[in-house]
Amino acid sequence: MAPPNLARPLDITAVLLMLLFCASWSVQQVATKLAMPEVPSMIQAAIRSSGGAVAVGLWMLLRTPEVFRSDGSAKLGLIAGLLFALEFFLLFLGLKFTTASHAVLFLYTSPFFVALGINFLVPSEKLRPLQWAGLVLSFVGVAMALGVSGIMSTTQLLGDLLVLCAGAVWGSLTVLVRVTSLRSLSALKLMLYQLAVSAVLLSLAAVLIGEAWPAQISPLSWASLAYQTFWVGSVTFVGWMWLVTRYRSAELASFGFLTPVLGVVAGWAIMGDPISPFFALAVVCVAGGILLVNRPPKT
Repeated sequence: MAPPNLARPLDITAVLLMLLFCASWSVQQVATKLAMPEVPSMIQAAIRSSGGAVAVGLWMLLRTPEVFRSDGSAKLGLIAGLLFALEFFLLFLGLKFTTASHAVLFLYTSPFFVALGINFLVPSEKLRPLQWAGLVLSFVGVAMALGVSGIMSTTQLLGDLLVLCAGAVWGSLTVLVRVTSLRSLSALKLMLYQLAVSAVLLSLAAVLIGEAWPAQISPLSWASLAYQTFWVGSVTFVGWMWLVTRYRSAELASFGFLTPVLGVVAGWAIMGDPISPFFALAVVCVAGGILLVNRPPKT
């Protein structure tokens, strides 16, 4: 394991990019729902990874073909790709057993797993008590925004557990990039490892669980797939990897709490989904938690 380099605290560039990415990821959830009646979820994930791998690979081939040279990163790159595929496999499998609200809530436990890993492996990024309080406050805000009810059945418990594991895997992937030599790779090559490996594994998973290619795909579903593949999979994921290699991981991950909150807004605006009466207070909790996590220490 490579010794971690000194990561920067978030600056205005990182904050603006994270706001853009969180908004994009929140709309992705709506896009997935729109296409799901025609295109099964695991097939959507496989299409996104496959198309993203082609797009990123072609861009690298045209602009920086030298990055394809062997540099000793293949082993860790394959591990990163395996974690990336496992995250989405667990997420989409969990969605078959639990509600979307529960899935979003448990997936975004990821910042806690990032904070735990970084806390032990990168002493320079160890969180202060106030930052831990910020993570908890943001998580409470997400729960309030989603209006999540209690667990009602063993089946739902299984789904929640699967999605919780997906959040843990997402956090583990972030930590892996931060504390190993993967952080020295270009964001494009790092993302290509993840997209290419997950494209193969998610396609196999779709076949194994019996998902069939749709006989007909409407223009709306094509638009949803294009958004997920070329914007989310090819641009925002690459941007996220670029940020992870340069900025403090736990502070970046804390912005992830914005995604489910923005997803509630997107679901209300696009699909007419109801909003919890505690939503305004929830937004305050999420924003306050993020401010606490990113508040500079007193000198």
